[in-house]
Amino acid sequence: MLFIACLVVTALLLWLAAGIGVLADRRSAKLAWRLRGVAIVLSACALWWPAHALQTEGTLVASVGARSMLAWLPALALFSLGLATTRAWAMGSWAGTVLGGVVTVVAAYAYAMLLLPSLFRIAPIDLPVSEGALVLGLAMASIAMFLPTQNERVGQWVRAMSVSAAAGVVALALTGFMASVPSVPDTAWHELAVLSLVAAMGAMLLAMLRQPSDSQDMVARPVRTAATDLLTGLPTRQFFEERLTAAARRCDAKKTKLAVLFIDLDGFKPVNDTFGHACGDRVLEQVGVRLRSLTRGSDVAARVGGDEFLLLIPGISSTESVTRIAKALIEILSRPYKVEEREIGISCSVGIAIYPDGCRASKLIARADAAMYAAKRAGGTRHAFFAPEMDSDAKQNFDMVRDLRRAIANNELELYFQPKIDARSGKVTAAEALLRWNHPKLGLVLPGQFVPLAERTGLIGPLGDWVIEAACRQARAWRDKGLRMRVAINLSAYQMRQDDIVDRIIEALKRHRIRPSLLTCEITESAAMEDTLATQETFRRLGELGTHLSIDDFGTGYSSLAYLRKLPAEELKIDRSFVQDLEHSPDARAVVDAVLKLAHALGLKVVAEGVENPRQHQILAELGCDELQGYLFAKPMSARALLLWAIGDRGEASVFRNSLFGETRQTSLLAARTAPAPVDREAA
Repeated sequence: MLFIACLVVTALLLWLAAGIGVLADRRSAKLAWRLRGVAIVLSACALWWPAHALQTEGTLVASVGARSMLAWLPALALFSLGLATTRAWAMGSWAGTVLGGVVTVVAAYAYAMLLLPSLFRIAPIDLPVSEGALVLGLAMASIAMFLPTQNERVGQWVRAMSVSAAAGVVALALTGFMASVPSVPDTAWHELAVLSLVAAMGAMLLAMLRQPSDSQDMVARPVRTAATDLLTGLPTRQFFEERLTAAARRCDAKKTKLAVLFIDLDGFKPVNDTFGHACGDRVLEQVGVRLRSLTRGSDVAARVGGDEFLLLIPGISSTESVTRIAKALIEILSRPYKVEEREIGISCSVGIAIYPDGCRASKLIARADAAMYAAKRAGGTRHAFFAPEMDSDAKQNFDMVRDLRRAIANNELELYFQPKIDARSGKVTAAEALLRWNHPKLGLVLPGQFVPLAERTGLIGPLGDWVIEAACRQARAWRDKGLRMRVAINLSAYQMRQDDIVDRIIEALKRHRIRPSLLTCEITESAAMEDTLATQETFRRLGELGTHLSIDDFGTGYSSLAYLRKLPAEELKIDRSFVQDLEHSPDARAVVDAVLKLAHALGLKVVAEGVENPRQHQILAELGCDELQGYLFAKPMSARALLLWAIGDRGEASVFRNSLFGETRQTSLLAARTAPAPVDREAA
C-alpha cells in the first residue's frame, strides 16, 4: 500500500507541477520546481520499496551491508531524478540516436527474457514475471514525461521509447542484481558492481542532460545558442525560418498545409516607458511561457524581436481550426500579467498566412506581417487572414518606408503653417506647424499617409527630430524678418516617452537662438492618456523650460478635466467634430459651453479647431472661446506665404498668390468667405 500511495502522490505532484508551470510568473515557476523536488524524493522512496523487498526475498530485513545500501540508494535517486527532469534527444543528434538504439535493443532483449523465459535456456536476470512486469510498467509509464515538443512525430516516439527503455534497463539491473545476490553480503565485488551501476546511470543521465531539447520547457532548443532568444528562451527568427523551410518541403511532399501566425503585442510600449524595461522584460518572459503552453509537438514558437512573435502550425486541416487557435492565442495573451504585485494589461493582434496558398514559403512571414497590421488597423485585439490585396499594400508600405528614410536625409520634408487667431481682436497669436512630404513621384503627401507607418517602423523618432529642428529654424527666420510669432509643434506619444526629448528641444532652441516662449508643444488627448506618468514628467520639464503647452483634439479621448489638472498645460484645443455641429446641435453647443467654463475655471486658454464659416466664429466668440483656427481664416500654407499673410494682417495690405487656394486675392483677415473652402481632414 505504501508503494502504491507513493506512486499516486508522485503522479499528482508532477501533474500539479506541470499545471503551475504554465502560469506566467516566477513564484509559480519556483513552486512548480519545489513540487518536482518532492516528487523526486517520493519516487525514490517508491522505487526503493520494491527493490529492497526483492533483494531480501520479500522480507524487510536487509541481507547486505550498510555500505552497499548507501551505494545503491543514490542510484535509485538518480533514476528518479531522470524520470522527473530528463531531456529528450534533439533531432539530428547522432550520439543520442546511437545510444538510444543500443539501449532499446538491449532493453528489448532483457524484456523478452523476462516475459518469455521458456525461450531462453540461461536467464542472466533472475526475476519473476510479475515483478518484472511491474518494473516494465513503471518504465513505460514515464513516456508521457519524456515527450519532446516541436520535433517530428516519429522522432518523438523513437526518442521517448529509447529514454523509457533506458530507465527500465537500469531499474531491472538494480532490482535483478539485488534479488540474485542476497547471499553475498558486503563483498568488494558486490559494492563494485553497485557503484558501476551508479556510474553508468550517471553517465546516461549526463548524456541526456547535455542534449539541447528540453521537454520541461515544451520547446525544442536550437542547437546553436545564437539561435535562441536569451530573454524568452524561444527560438529566434533565423531558426524559425529554417524550420519553416523544412515544414514547407514536407507539406509539398504530403500535400498538406501549414499556417504562420505573426503576433504583435498591443499596448506593450507604455509598459516599458511607465514601469521600466525590467518590468517589460518580465512581461515578455511570461508571454514566452504562455506561447509554449499553446504549442503542440510539431509547432514552433519564436521571438522575432521587441514585442513581435511567430508561430508555425503544420498539418492544419482547415482555416476554421487556425481561427480557433488564433482566438485562443489572443485570449490567453490578453490575460493580465503579474509583475512584482502589479497587474499589467496588454493584448495582441495576430496576422495569419497559409501555405501553399499561391506563394513561396519565403513570403509567408511577410504576408503574415501584412495581415497583422491589417488587424491592428481594424482596432487590434483581433486576428486577420492574409488577402491578396495586402500584397500590394505591403509593397507600397515597404517602398514608402524606404522613400521616407531617404526623404529625411535629403530634406524632402517641409513644414506648412496654419495660424491661430485671437477670437476678439483677430490678431495672429501663433502658427501650428504641419508636416508635408514633397515626394518626387507622388507629389505632396499628407501626414496621415506616412506618419502611422513611421510610428510602426521606428522612423517617428527621426521624423519628430526633423520637425523640432525645422520649426525652431523657421521661428528664427521669422524673428529676423521682424515677425515675432509662436510656433506650435505636435509631439507624438513616442516622443513623450523618450527620456531625452526635452534635452533635444533645448539643444534646438539654443542652436537657433530663440526663446522657449516662442515654442508651443502640443500633444493629443489620446497620446497623453497612453502613458500618464511619462506625459506628466515631460510636460513638467517643458513647463519649467518656459515653452507653452497644449492638449490637442480634446474630446476624442477618455480623459477628463480633472485629469488635465495634473498636466501643467496652458491651452486646450477643442476637437473640430464639436465645432462642426455648433450651428445645428444644441447638445454640441452645450458641450462646448461646459468645456469652456470648466477650462477657464482651471486657468486654461481654449482654442477651437476646424472653424469654417462666420456663424461658427460668432457662436464661439459669444461662448467666450479664446482663439480660433480653421479654414475660415487660412488654410495651411508655406512659411513664405504665412509671412506675407501675417504682414497683410498688420495693415500692410499685400497681394500674394496662395498656391493652395490656386487664386490671387487681397489678404483681409476677417473678410467673410462667400463659400468656405473644402475641408482637408488630414491637414491638422
